[in-house]
Amino acid sequence: MPKDGSSKGLDAFLNAPLARTLWNRRTKRVSRGSNVVAGSLSWKSENDRSPLSPLQEAILIAATGASGMTMPDRPFFDDESGNPIMSKPNLLMEGRTAGSPDNAQGTHFFMINDSGTYFLRRLDPVDGGIGNWTPEVLIDRAEQAKVQILDRRLDVPGDMRDFPAYLDANRFLSNTSGSTMFFPVVDLSHQYINALMYLLTQPDKARPVFVDDRNFYQPAGVKKWIKNGFLNPEIKIPLGMLGQMRTQIEADLLVQNLFLVTEAMGLGGWVHAAISPPVLMGDPKFSDRYGKMLHFDYVTPKWRVLDLLRWHTLPVAAMKHVRAHAVGLRHHGEHLIKGKCPPYYQTMSDAVDAVVAGKFGPDGIYKNEALFDRIYKGEFGRKYLEEAGEYEQDVIECARDICNYIHKTHGRFPAHCEAIHAPGIWLQAHRVENEYYDTYFDKGLTAAQAEHDSIW
Repeated sequence: MPKDGSSKGLDAFLNAPLARTLWNRRTKRVSRGSNVVAGSLSWKSENDRSPLSPLQEAILIAATGASGMTMPDRPFFDDESGNPIMSKPNLLMEGRTAGSPDNAQGTHFFMINDSGTYFLRRLDPVDGGIGNWTPEVLIDRAEQAKVQILDRRLDVPGDMRDFPAYLDANRFLSNTSGSTMFFPVVDLSHQYINALMYLLTQPDKARPVFVDDRNFYQPAGVKKWIKNGFLNPEIKIPLGMLGQMRTQIEADLLVQNLFLVTEAMGLGGWVHAAISPPVLMGDPKFSDRYGKMLHFDYVTPKWRVLDLLRWHTLPVAAMKHVRAHAVGLRHHGEHLIKGKCPPYYQTMSDAVDAVVAGKFGPDGIYKNEALFDRIYKGEFGRKYLEEAGEYEQDVIECARDICNYIHKTHGRFPAHCEAIHAPGIWLQAHRVENEYYDTYFDKGLTAAQAEHDSIW
């Protein structure tokens, strides 16, 4: 048994009733050892800071990762026309605790605590699921997942804990010593390409024309495909309306799940505005003042005359980085997050081909029979791989043209959203300052929080 962990605490978490956990979910901002200056409700703690144990952090890390396999339970053919339907949209088959469009799983998490700042790798699901969870297994997997980016808690200097770094009162209780923070970012670029191709698999006369609302609503590189009848000019979709292809939603769902995990463990949980994402990620607009922080790779498009109308920018130093956006993250030469766009790919055609290869190439997921043997019984996995349709060549070529148009016109991909999106929130998990809540609030502590110390 790990010295820091308790099987009693793990058992209590695994047996926490969902209904009670859900209804008890409330923000508890005040962590153990914190003071609160609030007039008549001021509080001065007599407790030391008390970080989460490695086992508690390991449970939270597990909640960000893969939890099992998804099931491609969808039709292969139109039941009226008999025409094939695209039935292999998923980018991954490993599922998480929250849904994801086409199972893109573009959300990555950083964890911040007193010992450092970490990127969390996604590991394969535990064989046998939570039935095989032990403190030892969870802590070992947490260590495998953690990539230390910094040997300190990521933060700005204390005298800079104001806007645009922190919002108002948050700066007094957020990212405090003893707390553990989970900050999500979402790679939109991969699913952006995949979703374009999926939209292009619609039936004849139902495939839309993509127009560029940042370029006078001109066709987005698809004139050829309108002319040959592949796309229907009566159905137009602005790229701006497509936005983030809903891929960003998975991060919000995962953060909510993390919050429920804190409640089930009797910890305090708080979802709130993170350090402003451009500051936190190292946007060149702010790096001179705050430093590189997480040190994401950024792309800043060169200015072109039409950008004055497309983006309302001028060729002046103050506006140089207005259109800059994060495209990936490298650490000691390893790509931890690699956007499907230049500079990591020479052209957007290469990026599209990489997405296609990841699905249907020799090493793609839909060529991996063993993967689908884990999902289906008997020979049904092989039957699925044989009978379910893949992208037609016209779909791939049209997607290439759209993606090349976006990058050529705007100097970045995507142009109507970020390649790497940060929702701008993070979750703080901490041990609660029990005495504060007992003193001032009626039923301020849940049973799990009141019993936390004796259980863990």
